[in-house]
Amino acid sequence: MPICLTIVVVCLASSTLAQAPDDLAPPPVKFISREDRAKLDVKDKDIKDRTKLTLELMDLRLDAAERLHANREYDAMFSELGGFHGLMDDGLGFLGGRDQRSGKVLDNYKRLEIGLRSFSPRIEVLRREIPQRYDDYLRKLSKYVREARTRATEPFFGETVIRDRKPTDP
Repeated sequence: MPICLTIVVVCLASSTLAQAPDDLAPPPVKFISREDRAKLDVKDKDIKDRTKLTLELMDLRLDAAERLHANREYDAMFSELGGFHGLMDDGLGFLGGRDQRSGKVLDNYKRLEIGLRSFSPRIEVLRREIPQRYDDYLRKLSKYVREARTRATEPFFGETVIRDRKPTDP
């Protein structure tokens, strides 16, 4: 009798695990809306203004996602997070296409990293009270924000070491 019970429990557990991935919400499409793209295109010449605008637009997307989360509109929240994700990728790509040794570019990588730092806790708050089917993407997005912060700091660390000059003796 205990063997039959064990077999039934194992079969039920495996069928439950097999059904779990089907219940997950698909990740949202990463995108940048036409309005956001138009605003960003206007700022293409000024790296500082464009980075600030990217962070502002990301903040607006995350604000909208938080409001939708409070209203339990999770699919619409996912759409806003897809816009957030798209803006983050675009900001990193924009800076990545510039001269990595330029002081302006390094300053804006720093600005972007600091801005991304403030988004991580907000995403974790969303994740804390979300239905299980949406958790997978939010977990991955949180990890992606951490990786984006790492990518934003990489240009500060070169492959060569610059030696200090030795003072000349008088």
